[in-house]
Amino acid sequence: MTRFLSRVVLLAGLGAAALAPRTSAAQGFKIVVNSDVQISDIGQTSLSNLFLKKDRKFATGVEAAPVDLSASTAGRDAFSKAVHGRSTSAVVTYWQQQVFSGKDTPPPSKANDDAVVAYVKSTPGGIGYVSEGASTDGVKVIKLK
Repeated sequence: MTRFLSRVVLLAGLGAAALAPRTSAAQGFKIVVNSDVQISDIGQTSLSNLFLKKDRKFATGVEAAPVDLSASTAGRDAFSKAVHGRSTSAVVTYWQQQVFSGKDTPPPSKANDDAVVAYVKSTPGGIGYVSEGASTDGVKVIKLK
């Protein structure tokens, strides 16, 4: 009976861990914003809406300037799945439809973490994401709620 209870407790713990909210770092990326942006965290839906340009401003009213990593990077794939709940190719398809219908254009994309940090640092309202181990000098790292 003790062995059975141990397994039940182990399975319950694993289930709870799977349901617990994850930070962006646990997902393999960090969210970075321009140092003048006055937020310390952001919800997943709000972040997705900024990157899909469904929302144009942060909750503070400041205009957002999102930047993506290149579609071929692992960081882009991790971000797309965790934030948009879609694969990178599905997000690219979304943007192709937006462009074709004349509705909007996607955020610019950068080839690597350093280029994303440079863009965010030099762009008012800049927001992007970089790999977990990337240098974030000159920008602010915020939490994903």
